[in-house]
Amino acid sequence: MKKILSVNSAAATTDMALLVARVGIGAIMLTHGIPKMMMLFSGAPVQFPPVMGLTPELSLGLAIFAEVLCSIFLMAGFVTRLAVLPLIITMLVAALVFHGADPFAKKELSLQFLLAYVVLLLAGSGKYSVDYLLQGNRPESVTPDKK
Repeated sequence: MKKILSVNSAAATTDMALLVARVGIGAIMLTHGIPKMMMLFSGAPVQFPPVMGLTPELSLGLAIFAEVLCSIFLMAGFVTRLAVLPLIITMLVAALVFHGADPFAKKELSLQFLLAYVVLLLAGSGKYSVDYLLQGNRPESVTPDKK
């Protein structure tokens, strides 16, 4: 019972939680981004609302950049803190511009994504990420034991 209620987190479980959060939220966002990408490359006229004076094509392109490319980077843990910035901006635009006049229920999904991205911005990618490897680190499970 004490272990369940413990607030002390071991680094390994925190790193695993960050991995699960990155991969999970990135994969879910891909389900929103890939249909937008298909819409852009379908050859049909773009049916996407313009944002803040941008053309519909540019608005759609920026959404695809965030929702597809940045989600893939997020899942890999590659430039994680930079990758979540376009995602944060996209979710702010979705909640405050697209659904600004809508009831909270319409904004809720965007706000949930936004919350997850802010947590990942603050926490970083963790040990199970490309970022960690690029820093010249190796996961402890791969490092040979020193005696």
